[in-house]
Amino acid sequence: MNHSHHSVAPPHHHPTTATAHSHSGGDGHMMSMPMTFYFGIKDVELLFSGLVIKTAGEMAGAFVAVFLLAMFYEGLKIARESLLRKSQVSIRYNSMPVPGPNGTILMETHKTVGQQMLSFPHLLQTVLHIIQVVISYFLMLIFMTYNGYLCIAVAAGAGTGYFLFSWKKAVVVDITEHCH
Repeated sequence: MNHSHHSVAPPHHHPTTATAHSHSGGDGHMMSMPMTFYFGIKDVELLFSGLVIKTAGEMAGAFVAVFLLAMFYEGLKIARESLLRKSQVSIRYNSMPVPGPNGTILMETHKTVGQQMLSFPHLLQTVLHIIQVVISYFLMLIFMTYNGYLCIAVAAGAGTGYFLFSWKKAVVVDITEHCH
């Protein structure tokens, strides 16, 4: 009896780097998708298959548009926080004793605020949240093109937006009283 086993491994498909990092467009053509950062201006797809950057002028326009979108995103985040503060209702103050240094008792007061679910401010917050989420994913997908110019536009726009809008942001939330 022959106990030797002959096993034949199934053939493996090893895609080449050209096909491993590409996808098929709607019309069947293959578009190469870069997986490393590059600074190109020709044939850069931007979010939609029909939106392809082909010239330096188009790249400059896309840079400005992406920069403004990232700036708007930062402004929207701050505007939503401001609207939320203005629309808050049912303010409650809760005081509780907490042990302090050397056996003293301190009173901490916390401000609790809320908002009604079935109200225009909450509906507005919900719509603005959806817009904010969509813009954040657009910015992420733009960054994932790995195009250096577009990545710089996202980062610079976000930084500029934060600089322009966030300085108004209130930091103090709790009110604390110390009584001895």
